Amino acid sequence: GVHALLRHLEDVGFDGAPRVLGVDAEGREVLTYVRGDAVIAPAPAWGLTDEALRSVGELLRRFHDAAAGFDPSPYAWPHRPPAPHDVGGMLHNDPNLDNFVFREGRAVALIDFDLAAPGAPLWDVAAAARLWAPLRSPADVADERRERALARARILVDAYGLDEDGRVALVEAVRVSHDWMCAIVADGAAHGVPGFAAYWGPDAAARARRTDA
Repeated sequence: GVHALLRHLEDVGFDGAPRVLGVDAEGREVLTYVRGDAVIAPAPAWGLTDEALRSVGELLRRFHDAAAGFDPSPYAWPHRPPAPHDVGGMLHNDPNLDNFVFREGRAVALIDFDLAAPGAPLWDVAAAARLWAPLRSPADVADERRERALARARILVDAYGLDEDGRVALVEAVRVSHDWMCAIVADGAAHGVPGFAAYWGPDAAARARRTDA
């Protein structure tokens, strides 16, 4: 399903995702390399600017528009969000800082589509706001974004072009998105998924509880 989505994006001329080259003799998928830099912890200053954030919103909107004509029905999607967020388009479903590729301070591509699934575009916007603003306890923000969460969330939704109905629904979508993603990571950690297990320790669980509060 993910390969079909990526091929669709290529067919419609969307240049913000890797291309599928196939599967090698050992069963590993082969994708094109996307040149640029990701915002990997510790986050570089250029990745935390308002200008970078605007480019994230713009790229996310371009992705949703490009994916709108894709038919997901022939494929299984194990990471669909909960209703009513599970219909209406296609989602990247993990718009974390390190899943955007930047060049010269602007987001130019999305990578890491393994959680892609059908769903309402608002779900991706909510997740991006939660992760990029970031919408979490100020105690857990140690850089220049501290105490600017709401201002940065507005920058993101303005750049995306979220309509009035979407803005009204955003708060609830952010809350549900947070709980949903924490459950996925915690379950993966419990089942020994390496990346999730490395991340979901006592500190991460405590941060999640502070965000809920």
